[in-house]
Amino acid sequence: MSKIGLTTTVPVEVIYAAGHTPVDLNNIFITGSEAMKRLEEAELAGYPRNVCGWIKGLYSTALQNPDIRQIVAVTQGDCSNTHALMETWEVEGIEIIPFAFPYDRDPDMLRLQMDKLISVLGTTWQDVNEQKKRLDQVRSLAGEIDRLTWEENRVSGFENHLYLVSCSDFNGNPEGFGHEMEEFIQVARMREPLSASSPGAVKGKKREIRLGYIGVPPIFPELYDYLEDHGARVVFNEVQRQFAMPFNTPDIVEQYRLYTYPYKVFLRIEDIAREAERRQLDGIIHYTQSFCYRQIEDQIIRKKLDYPILTLEGENPTGLDARNKMRLESFLSMIED
Repeated sequence: MSKIGLTTTVPVEVIYAAGHTPVDLNNIFITGSEAMKRLEEAELAGYPRNVCGWIKGLYSTALQNPDIRQIVAVTQGDCSNTHALMETWEVEGIEIIPFAFPYDRDPDMLRLQMDKLISVLGTTWQDVNEQKKRLDQVRSLAGEIDRLTWEENRVSGFENHLYLVSCSDFNGNPEGFGHEMEEFIQVARMREPLSASSPGAVKGKKREIRLGYIGVPPIFPELYDYLEDHGARVVFNEVQRQFAMPFNTPDIVEQYRLYTYPYKVFLRIEDIAREAERRQLDGIIHYTQSFCYRQIEDQIIRKKLDYPILTLEGENPTGLDARNKMRLESFLSMIED
């Protein structure tokens, strides 16, 4: 049973069906104690400074894990810099398995890509569909954590982020991850509902401000605690929720068609608008990574969503700087007023 790295969410059912363990390189990069060192290593190897911090982090993280000798890299539907990232890994002797999400969500093209992945890893559609049933049971627990976040107000924004984002690879152990979520759910259900009167909330706040977080997961996760210290809470994590595949469909191809992240921004906007109304959001934080093409989509999002929106840019995993803290506080004050 070997470990196979991932550059982003892919049909992990195929990897599990083939008897391997998927490892989301993003998760082990950002949760590591030396995340900034990984970026410095990539720059020392020749990566330009003006390249996305996630790309540089992925490059070094893979090299720091010698037991990962194969990586499924998304060539369409994610960062275009992934193409060069793949080539620099190949130079280091890592085998690259490309996977592409078709831009137009064509089901035949998506099925073809999954066919190729199944063939390369040596498994079958029957085994893949069995794995879907297995993983959907675990995903349902992530869905309950999400519901406890926005409907019962018993889960923090960071806890929501952590469990949902981990559904990209289920921490390499779906059953173990499922048990962990079951235990967390039991604890969360016993909590008093979170509110602006919770410990850490700013004194004098009339009520908790309900926020949506859209865009790629933040390179500085302490954002969530900072918001809660100022009387706000994220009750909708857009992309992280998509990683948990919140779709009721038995068809695995359709599941990855409904997954919004790799496709046109308009599909994402429809999902955001629907969830924003359901969760009664007061405002939205749109996180954009420095040097990422998705920054251009911010203008479309602002035109299409009728909510107060703060665009927050991050570059390195060095924490929230004073400028971003000031902008966040001003945004929350504006919403409250």
